[in-house]
Amino acid sequence: MESRILIIEDEPANIAMLSEVLLTAGYHPSVATSGEQGLHLLEHARPDLILLDIMMPGIDGYETCRRIKASSQWRGIPVIFLTAKTETKDIVRGFEAGAVDYVAKPFHPRELLARVHTHLSLDHLHRENQRLLLNVLPASIADQLKKQTGIIAQRFDDASVLFADLAGFTAMSARMGPSELLQLLNAVFSGFDELVGKYGLEKIKTIGDAYMVAGGLPDPRNDHLEAMARLALEMNANFQQTSSPFGTLNLRIGLHTGSVIAGVIGVRKFIYDVWGDTVNTASRLESHGVTGRVHVSDAVYERLKDRFEFESRGTVELRGRGPMQTYFLNGARRS
Repeated sequence: MESRILIIEDEPANIAMLSEVLLTAGYHPSVATSGEQGLHLLEHARPDLILLDIMMPGIDGYETCRRIKASSQWRGIPVIFLTAKTETKDIVRGFEAGAVDYVAKPFHPRELLARVHTHLSLDHLHRENQRLLLNVLPASIADQLKKQTGIIAQRFDDASVLFADLAGFTAMSARMGPSELLQLLNAVFSGFDELVGKYGLEKIKTIGDAYMVAGGLPDPRNDHLEAMARLALEMNANFQQTSSPFGTLNLRIGLHTGSVIAGVIGVRKFIYDVWGDTVNTASRLESHGVTGRVHVSDAVYERLKDRFEFESRGTVELRGRGPMQTYFLNGARRS
């Protein structure tokens, strides 16, 4: 895909030269002839990089750059000043405004293209690193981790935890090759990932053939348990509809709500994880559950009984937890 470059420049000769140089190099340029017009063009042009003059009518390049960097939507776009103002104080002022580079006029096309290519490459690398980081950590935790080192830990008094497990997977894995096995897990868990994103919940991790989700963290929300219940029902329904390629595999789901500790520990290969009795109970509800059903605690039942249909399972002896009144979640109540 061609990189989009916004030229903010008021001199026609410079605009013509810049446009030709960039087009010849395979870039897609767009032009604004003032700072105000450049700011208005951002939404339409969606540039990957901005070449910005300083001396223009209306707001100058410094102010234009400051406004770009003040916007959460646009601050990540690299800005290169292209100007005849080359005194040290002008260059320093440009960097203080948020520019990544400073090219003097008259410019040499090869030098300009080299700088453009370098900053587009650096920006692409930064975005890719950010994408990979957000695949591992929630956005708010990733931001916090950039600002501090050491343990990140928070207590959440109202959270929910779901465990889903592929019953029959161990026996099936003994009959399958590694590639086929991973393709199966990828198909199942990728579908779960989409549903977790749909309901705005937080995938915590996969543990072998088990899948763990948390709600109400790291950003608290009042409806996390209802969202988790709808997720569990949809995970179960979708798995049953698409389970024919998986042979004898079945899905067990356990869901509990309560307080947890969540955070990041360690300095290498860290993940965002969740600990506490609520986690252990959700895991036990899954392991003591029934395939094809969503097994929930009495705490979940009490919170959601006015909005969902439940079926009592009676008292179940949960390993390490003792006797608990549990229920099967059957579906949402019709309004």
